[in-house]
Order: sequence, then structure tokens, then C-alpha cells
Amino acid sequence: MRLKIAFYVVIIALMPAGVWAGDIASYVDLGFSPDGRIYMFAQYGVQSKTLRPWADLFIVDVPRNNFVPGGRISYTHDSPVIAGQDGAGALFRLISRNTALAEQYGVTYLFQGQVLYIALDEHKRGETIEFRDFETGALYRATLFPTVEGSGAQLKSSFYINLERTGLNGSKRTYTVGTPQLKRPLISSYHIKKVMIAPHDGSVIIVIEMRKQSDNGVDIRYMVEALRL
Repeated sequence: MRLKIAFYVVIIALMPAGVWAGDIASYVDLGFSPDGRIYMFAQYGVQSKTLRPWADLFIVDVPRNNFVPGGRISYTHDSPVIAGQDGAGALFRLISRNTALAEQYGVTYLFQGQVLYIALDEHKRGETIEFRDFETGALYRATLFPTVEGSGAQLKSSFYINLERTGLNGSKRTYTVGTPQLKRPLISSYHIKKVMIAPHDGSVIIVIEMRKQSDNGVDIRYMVEALRL
């Protein structure tokens, strides 16, 4: 078995650069402030072309559904990853360099989101999902509406989400989140990857997977939409 695995590793290493797909990011939930009004997350990966590890750090004002001042920070290492590493080292460096920012906004790493929904089937993800909060009994239905324009280098897109919440007593409320007027270049599609709610609070985080056209295929990146129930 070990010989077979080693054989596959050698084959992959000898593949030409054009065979590689794009750069696939990993999403990291870094937690909320105790009152649920601030949320922090990150993504990291390895550039498919240069093999340099990179990371992005984001701090979100949940009621405003926007970044706090200075709440978007990126880091790319100046040399390729060591064989067998996944780029997480770039994230660790970015977090360690910005602990003061997390403290400024009261982010607590132990206050991570309670997962209400996660997309498990990568091939059958629809634009409408349903899920339940078993602590409150509330039922949710979320529909993502994308708009894609152009093609090739002129490709751009946007989206918004309608979220309907039905309480245990049958009461209903509808929310709309997103920025449909914001046209993101080279993003070909959006999918709801995960939905979380803050501990002891009504702050909801919807994690969006974005597929971005690149020279090496399709890059996977993440963003969030946030709202207070």
C-alpha cells in the first residue's frame, strides 16, 4: 500500500503545470465577540502557479454586514511551501501578527459558530437550501440568486440571498442579504457552503464559496454574508 501511494505521489509530481486545477482555499472560523456583533474568519491556501502559501484574514461587523475599519488583511510568503505542507503556516503568521486587532474588536476564538447547515455533496448543491436550528426549533429556507455577465476576461457577477425564518410558533420573517450592485470580476459562480449562528445570540453567518477564473483553472475563494435576526 505504501509503495502504491508513493507511486501516485511521483506521478502527480511529474504532471505538467497545465494539468493542475486552480488554487483551492480552506475556510477557517475564528469566532465571534461575546455579544455576537463581530465575526472573524480566514482563508488560506497555496498558489497553484508559484506554490507560495498565502492567507487572508477578515473581521466583519455583523449588523452592518461589512468589514470593520482595517478588517481585511492578506499575507503571501516570499518562497514556496515545503513539500507536504498545505499553506496553513501563512495563516498562523497572519494571526500572530494581528492579535491586537482581534483584541480591539473583542473576538474570542472559543466563541465559534454553531453550524446549522453544511454542503456535503459537492455535485448536487442547489441554490435553495433548507435547514433547522434544533435548539430553537426554527426552520430556515435560503435561496441564492446569482447574476453572471460577460465571458472570458470580461466575466463579472453578483448575487443576493433571501432568507426565510419560520419560528416554532409558525411566525415568519424574511431577510435579504448581499450586494447585488457589486460586480465581482472573474467570479463565475456562488454556492452556499455553510451556515452558522453565534453562541447565545441571533447573529447568522452564511459562508459563500466563489469560483474564480484564473490562468491555471478555477480558484476557490470564500466570503460571508452576515445578519442579525
